[in-house]
Amino acid sequence: MDYKDRTFLVTGAGSGLGGATASMLIEQGAYVVILDINEQAGKEKEAELGVNSRFIKTDVTSEEEVMAAIELAKTTFTGVHGVINAAGVAIVGKVLDRDGNPHSLELFTKGVTINLIGTFNVIRLAAQMMAKNDPTEGGERGIIINTASIAAYEGQIGQASYSASKSGVVGMTLPIARELARYGIRVCTIAPGIFETPMLSELSDEARESLGQIVPFPPRLGQPNEFASLAGHIIENVMLNGEVIRLDGAVRLTAK
Repeated sequence: MDYKDRTFLVTGAGSGLGGATASMLIEQGAYVVILDINEQAGKEKEAELGVNSRFIKTDVTSEEEVMAAIELAKTTFTGVHGVINAAGVAIVGKVLDRDGNPHSLELFTKGVTINLIGTFNVIRLAAQMMAKNDPTEGGERGIIINTASIAAYEGQIGQASYSASKSGVVGMTLPIARELARYGIRVCTIAPGIFETPMLSELSDEARESLGQIVPFPPRLGQPNEFASLAGHIIENVMLNGEVIRLDGAVRLTAK
Protein backbone atom coordinates (compact mmCIF):
# COMPACT_ATOMS: atom_id res chain seq x y z
CA MET A 1 0.00 0.00 0.00
CA ASP A 2 1.17 3.50 -0.79
CA TYR A 3 1.30 6.15 1.93
CA LYS A 4 0.25 9.17 -0.12
CA ASP A 5 -3.30 10.32 0.58
CA ARG A 6 -3.78 7.39 2.96
CA THR A 7 -4.95 7.79 6.56
CA PHE A 8 -3.82 5.54 9.39
CA LEU A 9 -5.23 5.09 12.88
CA VAL A 10 -2.46 4.42 15.38
CA THR A 11 -3.46 3.36 18.89
CA GLY A 12 -1.10 4.03 21.76
CA ALA A 13 0.48 6.63 19.49
CA GLY A 14 1.35 9.11 22.22
CA SER A 15 4.63 7.34 22.92
CA GLY A 16 6.60 4.12 22.54
CA LEU A 17 6.02 1.77 19.61
CA GLY A 18 2.87 3.56 18.49
CA GLY A 19 4.53 6.95 18.72
CA ALA A 20 7.48 5.86 16.59
CA THR A 21 5.15 4.32 14.02
CA ALA A 22 3.06 7.48 13.84
CA SER A 23 6.24 9.48 13.18
CA MET A 24 7.30 7.07 10.44
CA LEU A 25 3.92 7.34 8.73
CA ILE A 26 4.04 11.14 8.73
CA GLU A 27 7.58 11.06 7.33
CA GLN A 28 6.32 8.84 4.50
CA GLY A 29 3.57 11.30 3.60
CA ALA A 30 0.55 9.69 5.25
CA TYR A 31 -2.10 11.22 7.48
CA VAL A 32 -2.27 9.96 11.06
CA VAL A 33 -4.99 9.94 13.69
CA ILE A 34 -3.37 9.55 17.09
CA LEU A 35 -5.41 7.43 19.50
CA ASP A 36 -4.22 7.40 23.11
CA ILE A 37 -5.77 7.33 26.57
CA ASN A 38 -3.06 9.71 27.79
CA GLU A 39 -4.27 13.17 26.78
CA GLN A 40 -1.03 15.00 27.50
CA ALA A 41 1.10 12.53 25.53
CA GLY A 42 -1.36 12.58 22.65
CA LYS A 43 -1.46 16.36 22.40
CA GLU A 44 2.32 16.55 22.54
CA LYS A 45 2.60 14.00 19.74
CA GLU A 46 0.14 15.93 17.60
CA ALA A 47 2.17 19.11 18.10
CA GLU A 48 5.31 17.22 17.12
CA LEU A 49 3.83 15.65 13.99
CA GLY A 50 2.09 18.73 12.66
CA VAL A 51 -0.90 19.44 10.46
CA ASN A 52 -1.16 15.97 8.93
CA SER A 53 -2.01 14.48 12.31
CA ARG A 54 -4.88 14.75 14.76
CA PHE A 55 -5.13 13.50 18.33
CA ILE A 56 -8.29 12.15 19.89
CA LYS A 57 -8.40 10.75 23.40
CA THR A 58 -9.51 7.15 23.00
CA ASP A 59 -10.15 4.14 25.18
CA VAL A 60 -9.70 1.29 22.70
CA THR A 61 -12.26 -0.82 24.56
CA SER A 62 -14.99 1.76 23.91
CA GLU A 63 -17.04 1.40 20.72
CA GLU A 64 -18.18 5.01 20.96
CA GLU A 65 -14.67 6.43 21.33
CA VAL A 66 -13.14 4.31 18.57
CA MET A 67 -15.99 5.29 16.24
CA ALA A 68 -15.30 8.94 17.08
CA ALA A 69 -11.68 8.45 16.00
CA ILE A 70 -12.82 6.84 12.74
CA GLU A 71 -15.20 9.72 12.11
CA LEU A 72 -12.36 12.17 12.71
CA ALA A 73 -10.26 10.33 10.11
CA LYS A 74 -13.12 10.53 7.61
CA THR A 75 -14.02 14.18 8.10
CA THR A 76 -10.52 15.59 8.54
CA PHE A 77 -8.45 13.44 6.20
CA THR A 78 -9.23 10.73 3.65
CA GLY A 79 -11.02 7.98 5.55
CA VAL A 80 -9.37 4.91 7.08
CA HIS A 81 -6.83 2.91 5.09
CA GLY A 82 -4.69 1.40 7.82
CA VAL A 83 -4.58 0.59 11.51
CA ILE A 84 -1.61 0.01 13.77
CA ASN A 85 -2.75 -1.40 17.12
CA ALA A 86 -0.04 -0.51 19.63
CA ALA A 87 -2.06 0.35 22.75
CA GLY A 88 -1.48 -2.01 25.64
CA VAL A 89 -0.71 -2.55 29.30
CA ALA A 90 1.59 -4.95 31.12
CA ILE A 91 -0.16 -6.56 34.08
CA VAL A 92 2.26 -8.34 36.39
CA GLY A 93 1.17 -10.72 39.14
CA LYS A 94 1.56 -14.31 40.22
CA VAL A 95 -1.39 -16.69 40.40
CA LEU A 96 -0.50 -17.03 44.08
CA ASP A 97 1.62 -14.41 45.81
CA ARG A 98 4.22 -15.19 48.48
CA ASP A 99 1.49 -15.27 51.13
CA GLY A 100 -0.70 -17.63 49.09
CA ASN A 101 -3.20 -14.97 48.07
CA PRO A 102 -4.72 -15.35 44.58
CA HIS A 103 -4.11 -13.01 41.65
CA SER A 104 -6.61 -10.18 41.38
CA LEU A 105 -9.29 -11.23 38.89
CA GLU A 106 -9.94 -7.55 38.18
CA LEU A 107 -6.32 -6.97 37.17
CA PHE A 108 -6.20 -10.12 35.04
CA THR A 109 -9.37 -9.03 33.27
CA LYS A 110 -8.00 -5.52 32.74
CA GLY A 111 -4.99 -6.87 30.85
CA VAL A 112 -7.07 -9.09 28.59
CA THR A 113 -9.69 -6.38 28.04
CA ILE A 114 -7.24 -3.71 26.90
CA ASN A 115 -4.68 -5.82 25.04
CA LEU A 116 -6.96 -8.34 23.35
CA ILE A 117 -10.53 -7.09 23.36
CA GLY A 118 -9.40 -3.51 22.72
CA THR A 119 -7.36 -4.66 19.73
CA PHE A 120 -10.32 -6.60 18.33
CA ASN A 121 -12.64 -3.66 18.93
CA VAL A 122 -10.47 -1.40 16.78
CA ILE A 123 -10.08 -4.09 14.12
CA ARG A 124 -13.80 -4.75 13.72
CA LEU A 125 -14.81 -1.09 13.53
CA ALA A 126 -11.97 -0.03 11.25
CA ALA A 127 -12.52 -3.03 8.96
CA GLN A 128 -16.12 -1.95 8.47
CA MET A 129 -14.86 1.38 7.10
CA MET A 130 -11.95 -0.01 5.09
CA ALA A 131 -14.16 -2.55 3.30
CA LYS A 132 -15.90 0.43 1.64
CA ASN A 133 -12.68 1.91 0.25
CA ASP A 134 -12.03 1.94 -3.47
CA PRO A 135 -9.47 -0.82 -4.15
CA THR A 136 -6.00 -0.13 -5.46
CA GLU A 137 -4.94 -1.55 -8.81
CA GLY A 138 -3.91 -4.70 -6.95
CA GLY A 139 -7.25 -4.93 -5.11
CA GLU A 140 -6.04 -3.68 -1.73
CA ARG A 141 -8.39 -1.71 0.50
CA GLY A 142 -6.61 -1.67 3.85
CA ILE A 143 -3.93 -2.93 6.20
CA ILE A 144 -4.12 -3.87 9.89
CA ILE A 145 -1.00 -4.37 11.99
CA ASN A 146 -1.35 -5.61 15.56
CA THR A 147 1.13 -5.75 18.41
CA ALA A 148 1.64 -8.99 20.34
CA SER A 149 4.78 -9.95 22.28
CA ILE A 150 7.23 -12.80 22.51
CA ALA A 151 5.56 -13.36 25.88
CA ALA A 152 2.76 -14.89 23.83
CA TYR A 153 5.14 -17.82 23.29
CA GLU A 154 7.42 -17.77 26.35
CA GLY A 155 5.49 -16.09 29.09
CA GLN A 156 7.41 -15.67 32.32
CA ILE A 157 6.24 -16.25 35.86
CA GLY A 158 3.94 -13.37 36.76
CA GLN A 159 2.88 -12.74 33.16
CA ALA A 160 -0.29 -14.83 33.04
CA SER A 161 -2.57 -11.93 32.08
CA TYR A 162 -0.08 -10.33 29.68
CA SER A 163 0.82 -13.60 27.97
CA ALA A 164 -2.81 -14.67 27.67
CA SER A 165 -3.81 -11.38 26.08
CA LYS A 166 -0.91 -11.36 23.62
CA SER A 167 -1.45 -15.03 22.76
CA GLY A 168 -4.99 -14.05 21.87
CA VAL A 169 -3.72 -11.38 19.49
CA VAL A 170 -1.44 -13.96 17.85
CA GLY A 171 -4.27 -16.49 17.64
CA MET A 172 -6.76 -14.22 15.92
CA THR A 173 -4.33 -12.89 13.29
CA LEU A 174 -4.74 -15.70 10.74
CA PRO A 175 -8.52 -16.21 10.97
CA ILE A 176 -9.15 -12.48 10.63
CA ALA A 177 -6.70 -12.23 7.72
CA ARG A 178 -8.49 -15.10 6.00
CA GLU A 179 -11.88 -13.51 6.53
CA LEU A 180 -10.92 -9.99 5.44
CA ALA A 181 -9.03 -11.21 2.36
CA ARG A 182 -12.26 -11.02 0.37
CA TYR A 183 -12.24 -7.25 0.95
CA GLY A 184 -8.58 -6.78 0.11
CA ILE A 185 -7.66 -6.04 3.74
CA ARG A 186 -4.41 -7.55 5.02
CA VAL A 187 -3.76 -8.43 8.68
CA CYS A 188 -0.35 -9.00 10.28
CA THR A 189 1.02 -8.94 13.80
CA ILE A 190 4.42 -7.96 15.17
CA ALA A 191 5.64 -9.76 18.30
CA PRO A 192 8.36 -7.55 19.80
CA GLY A 193 10.97 -8.76 22.23
CA ILE A 194 12.41 -6.53 24.94
CA PHE A 195 11.99 -2.95 23.73
CA GLU A 196 12.75 0.47 25.13
CA THR A 197 9.21 1.64 25.83
CA PRO A 198 7.35 3.48 28.62
CA MET A 199 6.57 0.04 30.12
CA LEU A 200 10.25 -0.16 31.11
CA SER A 201 10.54 3.48 32.18
CA GLU A 202 10.30 2.67 35.88
CA LEU A 203 13.41 0.47 35.72
CA SER A 204 16.83 1.89 36.42
CA ASP A 205 19.33 2.43 33.61
CA GLU A 206 21.34 -0.46 35.03
CA ALA A 207 18.32 -2.78 34.98
CA ARG A 208 17.45 -1.84 31.39
CA GLU A 209 21.04 -2.41 30.29
CA SER A 210 21.03 -5.78 32.02
CA LEU A 211 17.83 -6.75 30.19
CA GLY A 212 19.40 -5.78 26.90
CA GLN A 213 22.40 -7.99 27.52
CA ILE A 214 20.29 -11.15 27.42
CA VAL A 215 19.49 -10.51 23.74
CA PRO A 216 21.88 -12.59 21.58
CA PHE A 217 22.30 -9.92 18.91
CA PRO A 218 22.22 -7.04 18.99
CA PRO A 219 22.82 -7.22 22.78
CA ARG A 220 20.59 -4.31 23.71
CA LEU A 221 16.96 -3.30 24.04
CA GLY A 222 15.02 -2.88 20.81
CA GLN A 223 14.27 0.67 19.74
CA PRO A 224 10.77 1.88 18.82
CA ASN A 225 11.98 3.07 15.41
CA GLU A 226 12.94 -0.55 14.61
CA PHE A 227 9.35 -1.60 15.28
CA ALA A 228 8.16 1.27 13.08
CA SER A 229 10.52 0.19 10.31
CA LEU A 230 9.02 -3.30 10.27
CA ALA A 231 5.50 -1.86 10.30
CA GLY A 232 6.47 0.20 7.27
CA HIS A 233 7.73 -2.86 5.42
CA ILE A 234 4.51 -4.74 6.16
CA ILE A 235 2.50 -1.82 4.78
CA GLU A 236 4.57 -1.77 1.58
CA ASN A 237 4.85 -5.53 0.99
CA VAL A 238 1.46 -6.78 -0.16
CA MET A 239 2.48 -10.45 0.15
CA LEU A 240 2.74 -10.15 3.92
CA ASN A 241 -0.61 -11.29 5.21
CA GLY A 242 -1.84 -13.48 8.07
CA GLU A 243 1.65 -13.59 9.55
CA VAL A 244 3.06 -13.00 13.04
CA ILE A 245 6.63 -11.71 12.90
CA ARG A 246 8.95 -11.89 15.89
CA LEU A 247 11.17 -8.84 16.30
CA ASP A 248 13.45 -9.86 19.13
CA GLY A 249 17.15 -10.24 18.29
CA ALA A 250 16.81 -14.04 18.79
CA VAL A 251 16.02 -13.73 22.50
CA ARG A 252 13.91 -16.41 24.19
CA LEU A 253 12.44 -15.63 27.57
CA THR A 254 13.32 -17.79 30.54
CA ALA A 255 10.88 -18.76 33.28
CA LYS A 256 11.73 -15.66 35.31
